[in-house]
Amino acid sequence: MRELISNAHCVLFDFDGPVCHLFAAHSAESIADLLRDLAAELSVSGLLTAELRDSPDPHQVLRGIASRRPAPGVVSRLEAALTREEISAAATAHPTPYAAALIAALSTRGRQVAIATNNSPLAAEHYLNRHQLAGYVGGRVHGRTRDIALLKPHPDSLLRALASTRTPPRRALMIGDSVADLVAARAAGVPFLGFAWDDGGADRLAAAGAHEVVRSLEHVLTALITPAPGRDAPF
Repeated sequence: MRELISNAHCVLFDFDGPVCHLFAAHSAESIADLLRDLAAELSVSGLLTAELRDSPDPHQVLRGIASRRPAPGVVSRLEAALTREEISAAATAHPTPYAAALIAALSTRGRQVAIATNNSPLAAEHYLNRHQLAGYVGGRVHGRTRDIALLKPHPDSLLRALASTRTPPRRALMIGDSVADLVAARAAGVPFLGFAWDDGGADRLAAAGAHEVVRSLEHVLTALITPAPGRDAPF
């Protein structure tokens, strides 16, 4: 892990998970239900497969409907509704332990920090402002666009983050908590560090090929601020 951190000129964070628990109070399942209700309002319930009707993941619902190419305006209405709910959720999101300290420590040690997320960039910006982290990120928030096909595992948000920081992929590091994050990092050529809340998440990342997975960002922070053997000061 020390090598991953020391080599990284820029660290890209997924938002929901590595930075905060976005849906801690405002559940993702309730938002998925809201999108299904809106789909009924828009007369596109027929586009919901059996899997989408039961899914607790609003991103899966949005992506699934978008992939079936509904009439113009349907996807934008659904995406706008999801954005409103994510911004609301950002007001009650629970910080991931050690995430704020890690972001601050990276920035003060000369690393660039960026966000690469499937969530709305407005929700991420709301959270960062609320927790006094926006200055460390410096506007480098790369989230969902109108093109739903570009959600991770597509590497689009990572590629935009690399462009905004002018960082070669091999000198960056992606911290993510999902297999989609891992696949996107591979596609972008960016080294990956997995973060998992529990053993199940860690096992899924390991099974997908993640070589480094941590259960707490404290380990990453310690690797960043503790001098390497033979060195007198943090890198």
